[in-house]
Amino acid sequence: MGKIGLFNLEDQFAFYGAYHNNPVNIAIHEFFVWPIFFTALVILYFIPPFFNLPNLEFSLWQSHVVLVWNVGFIVALIYAAYYVILDPKAGSLGALLCALCWVVSSFVARPLGFSLAWKVVLVAQVVCWTAQFIGHGKRAPALFDNLAQALVMAPFFVLLEALQTLFGYEPYPGFQASVQAKIEANIKEWKEKHHKLIMS
Repeated sequence: MGKIGLFNLEDQFAFYGAYHNNPVNIAIHEFFVWPIFFTALVILYFIPPFFNLPNLEFSLWQSHVVLVWNVGFIVALIYAAYYVILDPKAGSLGALLCALCWVVSSFVARPLGFSLAWKVVLVAQVVCWTAQFIGHGKRAPALFDNLAQALVMAPFFVLLEALQTLFGYEPYPGFQASVQAKIEANIKEWKEKHHKLIMS
């Protein structure tokens, strides 16, 4: 609870939550955020490795899978580590999902090949991002105010939302109430600024 800045889960969750505060918007993000992360890893698979480490190869469902230690691995690792730091319990599940996305994206990317993969990824990204922009309504997405924060926090936000909705999970007692108060304050401040812009 004493963490600050990027590692303060309450502040990060409240920031993102202020932009996603209605059921339709939340549902859209629950459905489309992780596919954005996953398909990004699919295309990153084709970046050559920059470690002098042998690729990890194994058979999965009668297919040959090759895990490449490249940018895709680093991205998945950074996301996973960040989520564990934010909240060890839910973050561990988030880290597991990141690892799973990395492995499965490698499983998908290799047989597709780059010439087909980039087209599939492009379509998926356009569809997912378009759906999210539409879901925001009048308020611009969080990425316009803080690109890095919105992109990195988004998958964990929807995971934590799902855990709260389905199981009533809280990282610590009073978390949800505190976050909700910050979200309401943020929305109130935005509405006041928006109203002044319209009136001016």
